[in-house]
Amino acid sequence: MHENAPSITAEQFAQHTSRIVASVSSVIDGKPDAVRSALVCLLAEGHLLIEDVPGVGKTMLARALAASVDATVRRIQFTPDLLPGDVTGVAVYDPVEREFEFKRGAIFAHIVIADEINRASPKTQSALLEAMEEHQVTVDGSSHPLPEPFLVVATQNPLEMEGTYPLPEAQRDRFMMRISMGYPDAAAETLMLRQRDTANPLAAITPVTDAATVRALIAWARRVHVAESLEEYAVALAQATRQDPSLHLGASPRATLQLVRAAKVIAALDGRDYVVPDDLADLVIPVFAHRLLAARGVHRAGAQPVEAALRQIVSRVPVPFAARV
Repeated sequence: MHENAPSITAEQFAQHTSRIVASVSSVIDGKPDAVRSALVCLLAEGHLLIEDVPGVGKTMLARALAASVDATVRRIQFTPDLLPGDVTGVAVYDPVEREFEFKRGAIFAHIVIADEINRASPKTQSALLEAMEEHQVTVDGSSHPLPEPFLVVATQNPLEMEGTYPLPEAQRDRFMMRISMGYPDAAAETLMLRQRDTANPLAAITPVTDAATVRALIAWARRVHVAESLEEYAVALAQATRQDPSLHLGASPRATLQLVRAAKVIAALDGRDYVVPDDLADLVIPVFAHRLLAARGVHRAGAQPVEAALRQIVSRVPVPFAARV
């Protein structure tokens, strides 16, 4: 998939990723975990779902990442009247040539920002399924490949808000990670007032890398070693979610695969060429939680039953020793 990606060294990997993090962090104050999660999804060939209340920087994070990479970027504002063809594209009849010509939709870009994705109808949401999984779209029986790398950064408001639709289970399963931005602390919010009173910080961002380099970073992360015992550990974590009585829907095999892929990137970002158990354990909630459903009757006031179940699973699943072998 990445035949045209130039080879890089460990030092170059660290330099490029540090520049991306610094560029995005210059706009997103006090949210290092969110910035790191966005980079992990980009380099692990996954997709990121950012869920939070309006005004906390969800779209700003997505746009800052896009501005930091010299690649094609499209933003889709999801609304109730958005049609699937607006996303994927449509076949239009050319009366001169007497044949149908495919007109590309907004999905044809390296980085696609799907803003407020849960304000569109489930039918339109589903238009993203094939693109996110297979990096192509099929219209009227013809398949059209998407550019590489390909990343969807979707934002959504909480489901309790008026005019939102819950994402279908199949759609949620396409996202590698789900994160929440949260409110900034007082110092970060005060700094934001000073910096953004006269200028838009996004205007100051210039690309620090390009699509070809990102492909090289992806190829480097793919070569990170995962011991057989750690593969078994990842499978055991996923199987535990399927057997837990407090969960109605467990993690899919796709979730297990994406957990390992994300752990490889985490290891590479930490300067290692091998995965350790903590890489997997730390990713269980952001990678698994949005895919799972709590069983009826386990909802407790002030509690997050899915996250609570995952913490218990991580604490009881045996951690392999000598995982690097």
